[in-house]
Amino acid sequence: MNVCNAFMLAGSGQRILTVHFFSMYGRYQKGMGIIMEKAIKKYFPIFALPTFAAFTIGFIIPFVLGVYLSFCEFTTVTDATFVGFKNYIRIWGDATFTHALWYTSLFTVVSVITINVLAFAVAMLLTKGIKGTNIFRTVFFMPNLIGGIILGYIWQLILNGILLHFERTLTYNSAYGFWGLVILMNWQQIGYMMIIYIAGIQNIPGELIEAAKIDGANNRQLLRYVTLPMVMPSITICSFLTLTNSFKLYDQNLALTGGDPNHMTEMLALNIYQTFYVRSGPQWKGIGQAKAVLFCILVIAISSLQLKLTKSKEVQQ
Repeated sequence: MNVCNAFMLAGSGQRILTVHFFSMYGRYQKGMGIIMEKAIKKYFPIFALPTFAAFTIGFIIPFVLGVYLSFCEFTTVTDATFVGFKNYIRIWGDATFTHALWYTSLFTVVSVITINVLAFAVAMLLTKGIKGTNIFRTVFFMPNLIGGIILGYIWQLILNGILLHFERTLTYNSAYGFWGLVILMNWQQIGYMMIIYIAGIQNIPGELIEAAKIDGANNRQLLRYVTLPMVMPSITICSFLTLTNSFKLYDQNLALTGGDPNHMTEMLALNIYQTFYVRSGPQWKGIGQAKAVLFCILVIAISSLQLKLTKSKEVQQ
């Protein structure tokens, strides 16, 4: 009995020590947390100030200055003359701008649809467990690593080489240039969007798919009622990226067609560049700046609307 009592006392003592240890450890963690919180509050301005200063100098000041210059006629920022809304009124008298606006809008709609549909289809195929999946993912993603100017010249050689057999070129009319830009954009962006869709598809709980199959859902019903609702966050991201990238496309447009023939394949970003740097006269600097401000507002407004529409369709997990 004495031996049993001794063991019981030893066990009780050990439990008391364990409880005491964890209690002390909890107090230590709490104390360290308070110390870290005080240190972060104390030194936060030191670490945040350089970032905030760089953001202010590199973005806020140029943006505010750019908005002001859109109401001016100027050749340099030091000789600006305020003219009010004159530049914004002149924009709509520029036929190249209105053409570039609808041309860019049409290109954006086609690109967003084709890129996302094809990227999702490829992602679905590569999540079926087929052999060589990793190789295919790498191959599809590689075009995204190539610069837009290089891609533009590569596809210009390829497409013009094909069209020459039919006595045509990309600059024969706006339709050839349009579909050339769509092909280029799809080839560059599909791989990147595919990676995002693959991550979304692989994040779908297996139990959910099994439950749907037990309930008698076929592949089409699985896609419509399970897969698509569950990958809506990925659709939101990909739609946003493709929309903004398509709308502000510049380097590929410059390299592939250069806006030819006669500005008919010129998109908004290239049109703004041509207005600001190619056309002579102080009035064109102000008009180009006004176009840039309007372009920025359009991109922000359309992107915000797209985010609101797609996020409203997301399923709460």
